[in-house]
Amino acid sequence: MNKVILIGRLVRQPELRQTQGGNVVANFTIAVDRAYKKDSEQTADFIPIVAWGKRAETVGKYLDKGSKVAVIGRIQTRSYEANDGSKRYVTEVFADEVEFLTYKEKSSQEPNNSSYGAYEPEPIYSFEEIDDLDVPF
Repeated sequence: MNKVILIGRLVRQPELRQTQGGNVVANFTIAVDRAYKKDSEQTADFIPIVAWGKRAETVGKYLDKGSKVAVIGRIQTRSYEANDGSKRYVTEVFADEVEFLTYKEKSSQEPNNSSYGAYEPEPIYSFEEIDDLDVPF
């Protein structure tokens, strides 16, 4: 089984590009805190993430450096030959899901009365809509 769940903050803006085949890909790195502290300092791992398609477009539109995200995906490795002829290996997380835990702020020209910024999630339902007959217990 190859499944990774990470929560961290973007260390820089996502890099969005389009492949020759027309697919959109976003590359970004998140800093994930380690569970322990060394000499009373928090340490982190820097994990490269790759997102494709609509997910990549959404990442590029709504995430900034410092945004907190949850990523669910799989680890993938690849190798390539560097300019000096040496073989290099890369390990990345290919994102199957990216959940925004903080959001990009709207520009100052747009009215914003929400603490969510550019993205305001719609509630799935309100508690007034739940009827006692809908509850299974």
